[in-house]
Amino acid sequence: MIKWKTFAIGCSLALALLLIAQHKPSMPDPNVYRAVIDLTHNVNNHSPNWEGSEQSPFQAKELGNIERDGYYSRVFTTEEHYGTHLDAPAHFAKGMWTVDQIPVERLVRPLVVLDVRSKARSNPDYEIGVQDIADWESAHGEIPTGGVVMAYTGWDERWNSQKEFRNVGSDHLSHYPGFSLEAVKFLVKTRSVVGLGIDTMSVDIGASTTFPVHLFTSNQSVYHLENVANLGLVPPSGAMVVVAPIKLEGGSGGPARVMALVK
Repeated sequence: MIKWKTFAIGCSLALALLLIAQHKPSMPDPNVYRAVIDLTHNVNNHSPNWEGSEQSPFQAKELGNIERDGYYSRVFTTEEHYGTHLDAPAHFAKGMWTVDQIPVERLVRPLVVLDVRSKARSNPDYEIGVQDIADWESAHGEIPTGGVVMAYTGWDERWNSQKEFRNVGSDHLSHYPGFSLEAVKFLVKTRSVVGLGIDTMSVDIGASTTFPVHLFTSNQSVYHLENVANLGLVPPSGAMVVVAPIKLEGGSGGPARVMALVK
């Protein structure tokens, strides 16, 4: 009788191990991606800020000291929309997703990079248009459904100078490139993009005072990534983007670590 119980227990254990093995998630193949590109600027107290103030919105104060306490830690404060950050739909649309409510599956998506540097170089108020999208698709095929589209304007080269990055003119408005509403409507309505990104301070052009792109996309549950870095290291197509914002409950936005996985 004892032998039969031992045999039955052994069979049950073997079956359980087999079921676990069958349902164990497969590990990512390290050979699938040849590089991981960091698209994030460091968060510090000397990055450009929206207001252009000399007093940085980022402040950090030491809390724990190795010599004194045996550990190192800090307390920091910052704006939700500072440095490389995510704009949640709630930023411009009441009742839409806050940062913590954005479904995680929308944060890992195919990445498209529109290189408009030559146009932005000659026109700081350049708006990425439908023709830029058509040119990209002519070269690389249709933009993947549900992807994230980022504009590479070359503006991140100005990051170390608040004056150059904000580029305020005699009209007291900033002048830097952004997306046109027409292009964004095309991307959202026909390509179902879930996110827009850019290496400037806003997906709208700097001189905008009405923010039409923000208003439209927020009501379409599309998030934004602003002040993105290193887009020149990412191919126009074929990469995946991983967006990791701080999971700030009720946040209109928040600092984000953004990475491109390049095949």
